[in-house]
Amino acid sequence: MTPGSNAERGFTLLEVLVALSVFAVLAAAVTSASQHVLAQSQGGRDRLFASWIADNHLTELRLQAPSAVGRRTLEVSFDQRSWVVAESRRRLAQAALVEVDVRVGLAADPQPLQLATGWLEAGDATQ
Repeated sequence: MTPGSNAERGFTLLEVLVALSVFAVLAAAVTSASQHVLAQSQGGRDRLFASWIADNHLTELRLQAPSAVGRRTLEVSFDQRSWVVAESRRRLAQAALVEVDVRVGLAADPQPLQLATGWLEAGDATQ
């Protein structure tokens, strides 16, 4: 072929390799970002479920008769997983109320995902 001819030209091997390497870097970045988004989504879902469990536990306590102050831990099954509900009750000196702190977390993870506080009628609760 002569330099002035109208022959068709294609991509060189070097150009194809550069294009493929750019595509590979972009694909790796997109994959990494999507994995991060999925992990954040799972964490948000866990916090939402922990919030529901804490609110449900406080509602159940309000429907029961008043009981003594102290601490107790329960295991709850929700979303086919085990959750730990740690309850701490203390009587408030100023009012006839018992303050209840509820911490909820996954059984496999000691870090609580939700903390909820509520107040109950003291009734016969003693310190």
